[in-house]
Amino acid sequence: MMQTARDKIRELRALHDDGLLSLQEFDRRKNAILDAEYAPPGGSVTAAPPVRQGTELGLMSGQEIGPQNRRYRLERLIGMGGMGQVWQATDLATHAELGHSDMVALKILPPQLTQSATHAKLLIEEATQARKLAHENIVRVYEWAQDPATSSYFIIMEYLEGQDLDAYLAEQGPLPLEAIYRLLTPVGDALQYAWDKHKLVHRDIKPGNVFLTQRGEIKLLDFGIASRARSAGSSLGLQTPNAGTVGYRAPEAGTHQRQPSPKLDVYAVAVMIYQLLEGRMPFDDMRPADFHPSPPQGLNPAQWKVLQNGFAYAQERRPASVSELLTELRRADGPSEEELATQARQAQERERQRQSEQTAHAEAKAAQAEQARAAEQKRQALAAELAARRQAESQAAAAEKVKLDQQRRALEAKQRAEAETAALARKQALREQLQARRDADAKQAREEREEQQRKAAQLKAEAAYRSEQERHRKQQAERNAAELAALMPTAGSPVADANGVLRDRFVDGTGVGPDLVLIPTGRFQMGSHEHEQAAAIKAGAQKNWLERETPQHWVGIEHSFAMGRSPVTVGQWRQFVRATGWESQSDTDWRAPGFAQTDEHPVVGVSWVDAQLYVRWLSEQTGQTYRLPSEAEWEYACRAGTKTAFSFGDAISTEQANYDGHYTYNGSPRGAYLQGTNKAGTFQPNPWGLFDMHGNVWEWTQDVVHDNYIGAPADGSAWEEGGDQVRRVLRGGSWLYNPRYLRASVRNGFSAVLANDIVGFRVARKLV
Repeated sequence: MMQTARDKIRELRALHDDGLLSLQEFDRRKNAILDAEYAPPGGSVTAAPPVRQGTELGLMSGQEIGPQNRRYRLERLIGMGGMGQVWQATDLATHAELGHSDMVALKILPPQLTQSATHAKLLIEEATQARKLAHENIVRVYEWAQDPATSSYFIIMEYLEGQDLDAYLAEQGPLPLEAIYRLLTPVGDALQYAWDKHKLVHRDIKPGNVFLTQRGEIKLLDFGIASRARSAGSSLGLQTPNAGTVGYRAPEAGTHQRQPSPKLDVYAVAVMIYQLLEGRMPFDDMRPADFHPSPPQGLNPAQWKVLQNGFAYAQERRPASVSELLTELRRADGPSEEELATQARQAQERERQRQSEQTAHAEAKAAQAEQARAAEQKRQALAAELAARRQAESQAAAAEKVKLDQQRRALEAKQRAEAETAALARKQALREQLQARRDADAKQAREEREEQQRKAAQLKAEAAYRSEQERHRKQQAERNAAELAALMPTAGSPVADANGVLRDRFVDGTGVGPDLVLIPTGRFQMGSHEHEQAAAIKAGAQKNWLERETPQHWVGIEHSFAMGRSPVTVGQWRQFVRATGWESQSDTDWRAPGFAQTDEHPVVGVSWVDAQLYVRWLSEQTGQTYRLPSEAEWEYACRAGTKTAFSFGDAISTEQANYDGHYTYNGSPRGAYLQGTNKAGTFQPNPWGLFDMHGNVWEWTQDVVHDNYIGAPADGSAWEEGGDQVRRVLRGGSWLYNPRYLRASVRNGFSAVLANDIVGFRVARKLV
């Protein structure tokens, strides 16, 4: 079934309203759909990139992405373009050895650049190579990573505050040559370093890739990564035929050179110098070989010749490097009148200094003779003074020795007394420590006995609770079996076993239907109350999700029915496929959805339309009436007489259901994350014997999606009038979602014709 443009846009709007798609991503995809729908005959419109169903489909502030051990929280969208999105983000697990702060920039690459293993490998190699560029004028690339939830690749980089040269030029206007030297000399140093150390060429020099930080630093951005991504994009048919940017791209760029030359960057920097002087480009990317722009203001003829050589059509005429281009420009800048006057003043000053030095030399020679006579007299006086001092020092040393001996003996006596006092103090301290340790050991032993007694009492209570639950379950199974027997009194009707499980045999004797349990009549309150919503908001739920669960209202289930004990399994679906020749129309392969499955796992990759084909086939095989449960019947069966968020209480753990255990709910502990489905019957059933009502897979129901319960039926029947006819209601949460989505009252919706790796279904059966 093909979707119209209106249906596709309505589905995108629903994803945006659910908080799964950012506004920018919604607008981009909507425009792509409209372009494809209304493209002129023969026109070429780039198709919107395929969306992987079953994962978080958009990016927004506060979202966490990245692998489990390297998580990042998105803070602010910095920019967007053909290379994807750049976000300011907080590194939630900073390692000291990386040498960077916890605020980073994430370049999240679009999926069309990494959808094949070859292109992803090229980007990873380029990011790894860029990490080697350790230069003060090149933005640091720390690492690359892949987000497991969206399969998106992203590059972690140094976060900078400031503006690029494009913004600076728009703010300041044309610049003088000295200012241009100040801005581009660090760029030349960075490019020279990359070539000398790693034989790397930037290949995309332009004002947008030169960044001026708030601290006055010059940083070169996108070193090589943009070029590699463009190469990958070109092979995918994207509109990036050559490396570089129009206007700054050298004529030989994109001609499959074996080794890119630094002269590619020389060309781009020469174009930038002209642009910074004039405020405009010298020519566009379609320049002919014989085109020459008019000379810019502020250059003499020699400088203009150097600049023309810089962006010469033939690369042989260009300087070998950007640093050489800037050096030649400076060398061609002749001295000004002011500089000539300065040079003359300097020459006069040097002559005055020479004459002064000659006069000082003569005076110094006379002074040296006088100083020699004075020095001899001073030497003789010092010799006499030294002899007298030595005699005095000898006498003083003898007296000092006597004094030191007396002080030493007194000090030794004092130290012996202090040592004895310290020894007594240590003995007393050791006695006190020993007593304190004995007291602590006694207290610890007492606390351990009390803890063992408490745990023993808890285990006894839990055993009693499980025994009571098992007794209650058996009683319920016996009542269900009796009620089923009463509802189906005719000879040959299927009969429930001792556990209250009903199985319909196929009319032709080739098999049996899914295991069913009786769902009795009764009344319950459908939806969530204020206390449950407060706990859900604390766990991260959004108000527009919670409004779907209101108003809370009473529903009466007037007729007993049977319901699948677990979702339809892979083995049961395989039997249907063999019998009917059904073929999937989904991108998700139900036989290999991306994680391990056996015949006992719930089937995924099945749309609502496919589920309708299955229940129709099952009805024909058994002679009974099978269908999907209504949304009210599903919640009634899930709660099984309880009023809490889950059928086993207001908290949940991964020992009770299959979900992303990295997240918690209402004080529950963190747990495992299987990253796929589990077998039917892995966890304990609810009080009515139903397995996996919380987590594992979302389950289709019969109802059309409505924004809330206003106008909903009160008799438990399916609500198929009005609402969004394109989408059908999903219930129960899945292995991919966090625990707040597993509450019994949570409502979700999805296109009836689409399927993915987190959605399955279970059947219902009419009894009378």
